[in-house]
Amino acid sequence: MTLHSRGIDSHQEKDALDNALNVLRAWAKEHPDDPRILRALTGPVSDYPEFSRDYPHDFVVSEGYKSSLPDLQNGPSSLIRGAKTAIQHVGISNFRLPIRFQRRDGGEITLETSVTGTVGLDANKKGINMSRIMRSFYKHAESLFSFQVVRAVLDDYKRDLESFDARVVLRFSFPQKIKSLRSGLEGYQYYDIALELVEQKGVQHKIMHIDYVYSSTCPCSLELSEHARATRGQLATPHSQRSVARVSLKIEGSTKLWFEDVIDMCRDAVPTETQVMVKREDEQAFAELNAANPIFVEDAARLFCENLMKDDRIGDFRVIASHQESLHSHDAVSVLYQGDTFASPSMDPKLFETLIHRG
Repeated sequence: MTLHSRGIDSHQEKDALDNALNVLRAWAKEHPDDPRILRALTGPVSDYPEFSRDYPHDFVVSEGYKSSLPDLQNGPSSLIRGAKTAIQHVGISNFRLPIRFQRRDGGEITLETSVTGTVGLDANKKGINMSRIMRSFYKHAESLFSFQVVRAVLDDYKRDLESFDARVVLRFSFPQKIKSLRSGLEGYQYYDIALELVEQKGVQHKIMHIDYVYSSTCPCSLELSEHARATRGQLATPHSQRSVARVSLKIEGSTKLWFEDVIDMCRDAVPTETQVMVKREDEQAFAELNAANPIFVEDAARLFCENLMKDDRIGDFRVIASHQESLHSHDAVSVLYQGDTFASPSMDPKLFETLIHRG
């Protein structure tokens, strides 16, 4: 009778397992998509169902099937993670649509528009179905823009999402044909514009933002240059730089405030707007225009303010000016606001970076 020690049996079992694993590995290498490998490694066949790996083109979603789908965002408050507190804004940003806008001259223009839509979320609600915001906007996407249309969108998704405060923001680049100063050429200037409709505690606010790009000649540098010419016959040039003012305003009353109206107010306040089409006579004219309108960043804010205060269609407003210095390696900035709408003790730390105009 042959007797085997337990150590020999254990050694043979290990060899058998190693051989089996090597067979499985070789099979897996040759058949990487075979689900039987996974089933063999994770448990008995009876514990792991064999799933279909083909897309079901003919599958139709019934109402019953749809109602069975899980919806975690609308789950009970017990699913809330973190503090059970209200969220002032939750939604989606930068979905894009072609939207038709009316020009002051009666014409229309369709512009690619970036849309942000948010609502306030109650403390006891887990979340919102964000696609409903887009669906609400698409219901009205073919309409000619007006704040009444945006109000209808806002009301729709407030109702769909059972929310309180809400906000819609539209951002686009608005083209306007501008004549050169002396040559008679024309070219398109583009203005970054954003429109907001904000509802807080049942009160709606209509807000417009426009970026106006201009040249600023330093008054101090101009005087010093002229001093060098007058006293020493030394040719000198003052420094000037591309500058940006972001004008934000609350629209009041029912009288239409056109984009072109606000652009005209800015140009009237600070006429040294950057040029589109330039020949030599235009470049000389622009140098003369800058010399006639030297401006510090403080002057710019107050000049824009003066014009905005004259218009009854404008309520609260804010002017943020940034002179992107050619003398210094830093910028000169100013912020001026009237009324409570834009008043805030805090400021986005990267606010002024957003005023860099890249053309």
